[in-house]
Parts: sequence; structure tokens; C-alpha cells
Amino acid sequence: MSKPIVAIVGRPNVGKSTLFNTLAGERISIVKDTPGVTRDRIYADVTWLDHNFTLIDTGGIEPDSGDVILSQMREQAQIAIDTADVIMFLTDVRQGLQDSDSKVADMLRRSHKPIVLVVNKVDSFEKYMGDVYEFYNLGIGEPHPVSASSMLGLGDMLDEVVKYFPENDAADAEDERPKVAIIGKPNVGKSSLINKLAQEDRVIVSDIAGTTRDAIDTDIKFNGKEYIFIDTAGLRRKSKVKEEIERYSIIRAVSAVERADVVIIVIDATEGVTEQDAKIAGIAHDRGKGIIIAVNKWDAIEKNNDTVKEHTQKIRQVLSFMPYAEILFISAKSGQRLPKIFEMIDMVLENNSMRVATGVLNEIVAEAVAMQQPPTDKGKRLKIYYITQASVKPPTFVVFVNDKNLMHFSYTRYLENRIRDTFGFRGTALKFITRERKGDKE
Repeated sequence: MSKPIVAIVGRPNVGKSTLFNTLAGERISIVKDTPGVTRDRIYADVTWLDHNFTLIDTGGIEPDSGDVILSQMREQAQIAIDTADVIMFLTDVRQGLQDSDSKVADMLRRSHKPIVLVVNKVDSFEKYMGDVYEFYNLGIGEPHPVSASSMLGLGDMLDEVVKYFPENDAADAEDERPKVAIIGKPNVGKSSLINKLAQEDRVIVSDIAGTTRDAIDTDIKFNGKEYIFIDTAGLRRKSKVKEEIERYSIIRAVSAVERADVVIIVIDATEGVTEQDAKIAGIAHDRGKGIIIAVNKWDAIEKNNDTVKEHTQKIRQVLSFMPYAEILFISAKSGQRLPKIFEMIDMVLENNSMRVATGVLNEIVAEAVAMQQPPTDKGKRLKIYYITQASVKPPTFVVFVNDKNLMHFSYTRYLENRIRDTFGFRGTALKFITRERKGDKE
């Protein structure tokens, strides 16, 4: 089941990034008192009571601005609105109700999405409540007073937000067909790839970066088996502002990855792997999805005996956090190696859902411990009592130890490599949770 997506929307400088950082529990967005400076990471996983959701921060909407950056932000906010299940519309009690708030409200009304109206910077309910009531004039429901910086009123606001989350979609749960998200920067050939796999032009393809407007699901049958491919959109038009392009592709990727079982990250062979590819790949890695890296436009590369090796090394270097990902060199245009994609999807799906018997796991770990002693600290050595697999998608292992502070990241990685040596787990992340066994801490 994919997580609901909540977008924070509003005009510039009402405190969207401050609210985002407060709810995300860490400073992720850059916050300054200049309209239009939200530039950094824009999504975070948030938990409220028993609800998990993905929060998206958007640039401020200036409805009538001719300024290039602000008009880009307006478009980016529109994409967030299209993507979201619930919209938090943020306003500012200190500045009062502005004409541009009404214009943003009109834009949100047209989305027909649930809207929670939030009035920020209410540091004292007694002092500001009279001003909060003014926001009823927007005609989109009850205003919820909060102070993002002082963390006031957030509980009531989140209670209202989670009311609108969709019930577990039974239809989605019953659909057993593998879901494959195609993600990557604009213009790397995502739509061309789906059209070639589907053997028909289902998705608009053009040389303008980002002519795909919305995420589109395409049913594709191969060797009698059905797959759902989710194409993530780029932009409506070529942007002059590079950072904004990057932010659009990240918003798109978050929602597609949430729904997918396997993620294909498309990289342009002519450009090589970039930092932006790493950001997009990180979304799939963080969520423990099966991952395939498809290096597209391979037919446009001049090759010698070392070309594949050199490209592979560069990809492994930039995407060093996911050494398990499968790499495939393809051409969406000519169809080169495309049937291999389906083989790889099936293999990665199987590995992402693989279970290992507890007895076998403990044998592997006992052998690994004998080969390389666990770390010590101040004369105390880590003891590993027991390991078991708790879940799949991604395969998740719980390790019981005497003191979890002694379980160093590098030793976890060592154990992971020993498990991979035995079972492969190609194309999927493995997750490790360390637990102290009660009564065993000396």
C-alpha cells in the first residue's frame, strides 16, 4: 500500500519550509526571509499517531508573477497539487488575508482535492484568534491556527489532515500485477522506453524536456505475464531554471516510487550519471524498492572493449549507496536489450520478496563472526545472539545483540555482504534492525 502524499502550498514567505522542517523533525529545507528561497530537499516521511505519509514542500505560489523563478514555482506547486492526496494551504496571520491568498485558494479549489486551511505564526491564540477568523472569507473551510516555529496547534492540524487519507485501496491491494516505476531526469527517454515496451505510442514523446504532463499507467504483457508500468512526468516546457527542473522530477518520482514494487532508474548514456540521478535513485533506495539502472541511448555511444566497464564503474561510484542495483545498457529507440528488462524485473521482484530460514541465517552469521571478530569498545565485545528475518519488500533482518551501541555500521555491512554472498539478493536493498536482548546487557 502506498503512503498518502500531503503537499504544503501557499504564497511565498508564509512559513511553509518552517512547518515542513518541524513536521519532518529535521532541517531539510533552506529557510530565509526572502520569497522564493526554498531550494533544498522537498520531501520527507512523516508519522502522526498510526498514520505514515509523505510530505512535500513546494515553492511559494505567486499567482500573477511574470518572474521566471516564481512562475516556475507556481508550476512546481501545481505538480505537487496534482500529486497530493491532501493539500495543506498555509497562510500568515501577521500579514493578514491577502489578495494573492484568494487567488491561490481559487487554484486549489479547482483541484477538487481535500484542503486543510492552516493559519501560521499564531504564537498566542488569545492575541491572534480574532485575526484567524478573517480567513473564513477564503470560503474553503475552517482555518486551523498554528505556530510552526513554536510548535503550537500542530496536533489538531494533523488530526484534520489524516481524516482525509484514503482507506486502504482494496482494488490496489487485490491487483497482483507487478508495478514498475520508470524514473529519471527529464528527457532521458522514459516515455520512449515505455512506448517501445508497449509496442505502441501510448505516451507522448518529443525532444522538448518534459512533455509528459502526468504520471501515466501502462499495462504491458510479456510472455503471457502482465506488468503495470508507471511513467513519471517531466515538465510542460523547457525551464530556464535548472534547480526547478530537478525539483519537479523529484516530486514526480516520490509519488511513483511509493506505488511501485520495482523501480527502473533511467540514465542518459550520453550525459553519464549525475548527482541529480543520485538524488532520484535515493528515493527508491530509502523506500527499499527493487532497483534496476537502465542506461539508455547506448546506441549513441562510441564503444571500445572498456566502455561498459568504464560506465559501470562511474555509476557504481556515484550511486555507491546502492551497490546491489542491477545495471542494464539499453536503447529505447532501437529496442536493444529491452526483453532483458522483463527478466530482470522478475528476478528483482523475487529477491525483494525472498525469505531465508532462521536456522540458515544463524549459521551464516556464526560463520561470519568466526571469520571476523565483532568490534570491541573499552574492553567490551559485541555479542550477536540471534538473527531472524522479520519481513520482505525489502527483506528486513532483526539482529539481537548484547549492546546495540557496539553494532557498528561497518560490521552490519560486513554481515550484509556475507548474507548476499550466500543468497544474492540482487537488485534489492536489505534492511537491518539491531535489538538488545533484555537482561543480556552487562
